[in-house]
Amino acid sequence: MKRLLSALVIAAVVFSISLAANTGLAEKILLINGAGATFPYPLYSKWFYEYAKVDPSVNFNYQSIGSGGGIRQITAQTVDFGASDGALTDAQLKAAPRELLHIPMTAGAVVVTYNIPGVSESLRFAPEVVAGIFLGSIKRWDDPRIAEYNTGINLPGQNIIVAHRSDGSGTTNIFTDYLCSISSNWNSKVGKGTSVNWPVGLGAKGNEGVAGLVKQTPGAVGYVELAYAVKNNLPYGDIQNKSGNFITPSIESTTTAVNGKVNSMPEDFRVSLVNPDGEDAYPIAGFTWILVYKDQVDSVKGKKVVEFLRWAVTDGQKYSADLLYSPLPKSMVRKIEDKINQISY
Repeated sequence: MKRLLSALVIAAVVFSISLAANTGLAEKILLINGAGATFPYPLYSKWFYEYAKVDPSVNFNYQSIGSGGGIRQITAQTVDFGASDGALTDAQLKAAPRELLHIPMTAGAVVVTYNIPGVSESLRFAPEVVAGIFLGSIKRWDDPRIAEYNTGINLPGQNIIVAHRSDGSGTTNIFTDYLCSISSNWNSKVGKGTSVNWPVGLGAKGNEGVAGLVKQTPGAVGYVELAYAVKNNLPYGDIQNKSGNFITPSIESTTTAVNGKVNSMPEDFRVSLVNPDGEDAYPIAGFTWILVYKDQVDSVKGKKVVEFLRWAVTDGQKYSADLLYSPLPKSMVRKIEDKINQISY
């Protein structure tokens, strides 16, 4: 899996360069600029590579800078589309120069990953333990509150070092949304957002930055999208859900969380997937959205963006599972296509 993800990113870059250099094609290629979430970047890279085969006249330049950056850039109209794992607030939507649409692209799991010398097993984390670790009240790996759910595992008396995002992050938004849902203490002291004042820990940029910090720091714990933990060969924990079951983050358990929301999906698709009902639902999951203006200023780019979005939510979904993202339910895809059809160019 690690080799697959790395190869996809390299292939996307090489393909982009070779295509642009091809005699007679360079001047015909339309460049579509996007920026935002690191959460879906492995999947987006695959999509851009595959879509160039569908429409060779289009090339995508995507800056994986975090959801906060994507929101700022689409609001400032410096990109053709933004990307975020955190839905915009009413105030953020009002601040945009025109109506912005949220187009769900896929869903993924945010995992608690760790680097504990001598421990390779998947640990079990109860909600109060996750909150306690990131609040800083649980300070050592051999704390009885962790050991209670991990009998038979030799947890060392090592200090816990929390790793978190330093940039505006939709992954942070999902994770802090979850913490707010299970901890009144977290909700009152820290709250939810793409950027929060962390009580403890070290910051790193992007999912790749947090994964790297955890990997190189004995005793560390952090939160990343599932694909980044797998790519870096990092262990990740089973999380106790609302039904009391410890759930391994996976495509199946994330899809269960998504399916629990399909029938109550709001028209604008701004919905949280954290801590859902369902015995097999993974509790720290979220959608990631493309942010695009309903009224496109550039008719040529607008048409190409719409065509790509239609492809991504239909044919493009077949690439999701291999990269550890949850494909969109077919009943939801029909509603998303209706939303995409509202974009005018």
